[in-house]
Amino acid sequence: MRHAIVEARKAQSKDEVPIGCVIVHKEKIIARGHNLRETTHDPAGHAELIAIRKAARKRGSWRLLDTVLYVTLEPCIMCMGAIILSRIPTIVFGCYDPKGGAAGSLFDFSNDRRLNHSVECIPYVLEHECSGLLSAFFAELRSRKKDARTSSKSEPGSDA
Repeated sequence: MRHAIVEARKAQSKDEVPIGCVIVHKEKIIARGHNLRETTHDPAGHAELIAIRKAARKRGSWRLLDTVLYVTLEPCIMCMGAIILSRIPTIVFGCYDPKGGAAGSLFDFSNDRRLNHSVECIPYVLEHECSGLLSAFFAELRSRKKDARTSSKSEPGSDA
């Protein structure tokens, strides 16, 4: 998970939501990813999807059997779909996402019997560090937006 946190910090340094992911096969990292939605203007630029694509290319197969995906935040619906379709058997994540998670919080696709693959989920790994990155990022973002509103109101010609 520490390597996923390093990836999350890379996203943060690019003004992206700090979410990072690594995929491990036989105790070796085979792919890394971090959020790039803002940078690439791609709604699918999630850390998990980036890492899954890299891992599939590296393995020469879309089936990522006997791998473990580590991600700092519970995967969303889109990412859980990709995890299921790529047959990743295990995901480890730092904190739940009650507003968009699909591995136990808002939805739970990890063990839905209607789907052809189930996923073992291991939550709360380095939870405080993972959630702290997100909380700090969004607090700073709110502060910047507030400062921007305040400064635009005090400019000459404004309605202030």
